[in-house]
Amino acid sequence: MDKKLEQLFYAVLGGALTVKEKLEANNEEAKAWQQKSEAHAREFFDELAERGESEKEKFKSSLKETLKELIAEMNLATKDDLEKLKQELEK
Repeated sequence: MDKKLEQLFYAVLGGALTVKEKLEANNEEAKAWQQKSEAHAREFFDELAERGESEKEKFKSSLKETLKELIAEMNLATKDDLEKLKQELEK
């Protein structure tokens, strides 16, 4: 009976150590996966920020052109026009 109890003890101990090793291996895999995920997330965020900056510049350029066209259509005086008028009045 004592021998069977001892065998059971060792079997349980062996099973516990096997489970522990599996958990440690899975933990390392999970850490590696997490690090990869974080790197991919950072890369994705950087790409989005870069694209946003590019789109901002395109939008500013487009807005400037639209405003120039609008000013020309409304026949409004520009800064250059006012400067020329000022110079003519000073003569």
